[in-house]
Amino acid sequence: MSAPTHTRPRPATPGGVDIRLPWWALALPTLGFITLLVLLLNPADARAAAGDPAITHLVERVQQLIAR
Repeated sequence: MSAPTHTRPRPATPGGVDIRLPWWALALPTLGFITLLVLLLNPADARAAAGDPAITHLVERVQQLIAR
């Protein structure tokens, strides 16, 4: 004896899937990116800024180009 199969109803939106993201799904990555960008643009605030001087010069050059 076989069991009856149930078919799924058609989606309510014709022609596509309606996917809605919560607000934090876009806000958190954006906040992280902006935080890292600020740390790169202001290396004096970063604790590891005493590293390679070439990186420091590169970051200063990028900061000067953005300020123009």
